[in-house]
Amino acid sequence: MHRFRVVSTAALAVAALLMLAGCYSPQPTKTVAATASPPPRPVPTATGAPVAAIPWQPGEATTTLETGLDAPWSVVPLPSGSALISERDSGTVLERLPQGGTRTAGTVPDVVHRGEGGLLGLAVQKVSVPPFLYAYETTASDNRVVRMALTGVPGSYALGAPEPVLTGIPKATNHDGGRLAFGPDGMLYVTTGDASDPANSQNLASLGGKILRVTPDGGVPADNPFPGSPVWSYGHRNPQGIGWDSHGTMWASEFGQNTWDELNIIKPGGNYGWPEVEGIGKDPKYIDPVFQWPTDEASPSGLAVVGDTVFLAGLGGERLWTVWSTAGQAPVTAESFFDGTFGRLRDVVAVGDTLWVLTNNTDGRGDPRRGDDKLISVTLVPAQAVSHPG
Repeated sequence: MHRFRVVSTAALAVAALLMLAGCYSPQPTKTVAATASPPPRPVPTATGAPVAAIPWQPGEATTTLETGLDAPWSVVPLPSGSALISERDSGTVLERLPQGGTRTAGTVPDVVHRGEGGLLGLAVQKVSVPPFLYAYETTASDNRVVRMALTGVPGSYALGAPEPVLTGIPKATNHDGGRLAFGPDGMLYVTTGDASDPANSQNLASLGGKILRVTPDGGVPADNPFPGSPVWSYGHRNPQGIGWDSHGTMWASEFGQNTWDELNIIKPGGNYGWPEVEGIGKDPKYIDPVFQWPTDEASPSGLAVVGDTVFLAGLGGERLWTVWSTAGQAPVTAESFFDGTFGRLRDVVAVGDTLWVLTNNTDGRGDPRRGDDKLISVTLVPAQAVSHPG
């Protein structure tokens, strides 16, 4: 297992942090040592979220919130204090209660689990009344997005009948994509895998190997890059994490094949090269990732953004990657945390001044530990040091 290490593509612009420090001089690349005592907690804003302007990193303090989860895939905190968790194999949606503990909110009908398929990503459109829970599921014939009315109150949430939002996404035992997220524009973004057919990724008539953008009811927005098509970007192999920073930049994590996993900045209409390119190809026909990892160090799944700091949950790498951008752009600097501490990590979300991390050791590829799988809370602290190339 690789230990705590630093990898850099270039120097990170950290103007806000430097103002706090009072001065700056370049330093050689180095590993950030653990502090002897926990660093200070960040000061939350009035909304409970950390200040966006400075870079963040995971602190040392962790708390296990839930145990005994069965192949969990996605966690969605709700404004009410509850949270919803998908369990891939059974199609179950759990409610995590505000005071802790879980109960079954419902089961998504027609979920067919095989390999990487099943009940995958969840999302909630916070402005909808009554709210809908959106779910990405594998069925007998396709991958699809459905929405279900979310009824009840904390402690008694229930799911209504599913309504199709987007159907006909290619399915396979592997490479099913599956992440859902509402963007700052209120549109629903959907990551899809190539369904083990790389040709899907370059075929604009296929929904496989893409990031899709639709309205909350599944319509095609008029400003999508390809008229009449939900395709937002293409040339992807198996993207599974998406998020937006304070500058509005869209970030996505992507599984590579044998050589490079990727972190991409997503541009509408962009072609990200798969299967012609894996990782940084320097081919002007395709958009290169802003960062790449050997596949045994990452296998990035869920992604969360706090201000301009990007956090990625690593499955094969069994670590949490933290990436600091330069004002929402490249170059970036990446550093790993919790290497091997919790095993495979499937999802990460920001909750106030903490991160929630979902382990994934019971999915058939991990080595379950006592209490797996778990939902873990991690404190956020201001970044203690940033490494620069020498």
